[in-house]
Amino acid sequence: MDDAALYNRLKAVRAQRGLTQADLAEAVGVSRKTINTVENRVFIPSTILALKLAQALDCPVSELFALDPFGPDTDSAENGG
Repeated sequence: MDDAALYNRLKAVRAQRGLTQADLAEAVGVSRKTINTVENRVFIPSTILALKLAQALDCPVSELFALDPFGPDTDSAENGG
């Protein structure tokens, strides 16, 4: 599993909920830049931040983040295959 990347749907789920990055940042107590860096895969969230994000978005953590078996250089999970 060392080659696995983090599958990240934070931006999509946030947008579905009609929230801005600033809205979500305020809800979980971080900066808008933190939300931006997580959405853009610059920063991998801590377990606590991932749990707070899931709670704020009213979804399971696994809807936001999971291990992507296709590796770090693909968006195959987001593109349906």
